[in-house]
Amino acid sequence: METSLAAALRERGQRVTPQRLMVARVLNDLDRHVTAEVVFDEVSRRMPGVSLPTVYATLDLLEGIGLVHRVASERGAVVYDPRTEAHHHLVCRRCGAIVDVDGPVDAGALLAAAQSAGFAADHAQVVVRGLCATCAA
Repeated sequence: METSLAAALRERGQRVTPQRLMVARVLNDLDRHVTAEVVFDEVSRRMPGVSLPTVYATLDLLEGIGLVHRVASERGAVVYDPRTEAHHHLVCRRCGAIVDVDGPVDAGALLAAAQSAGFAADHAQVVVRGLCATCAA
């Protein structure tokens, strides 16, 4: 992710900073759905002095570049997903767990419907809400 980030930043005329690279490294190392606060805690451990606003700004930048996706959690917190290839999510309404799920969905039809409604959509994902196996038991 760091190489992709550095190239994308240079292409946009933006600076490649150690803080931005560290946020990308942490996301890659954690390799799971995480909140900005989780990223901040790990970045702070590795690079003391980085602020929470810097982490949020970098996560927004990573999303804009397409290196991370936002997923709305059941509890309202924004969760960042480092897996950027097409996939969907299962969200437990009791414990808040978020799990990747691969399955065929005609995202093209969803995007076309959005475009017909005048929306300039660039990404579609399906979120299935319910109870995870542990909470359902």
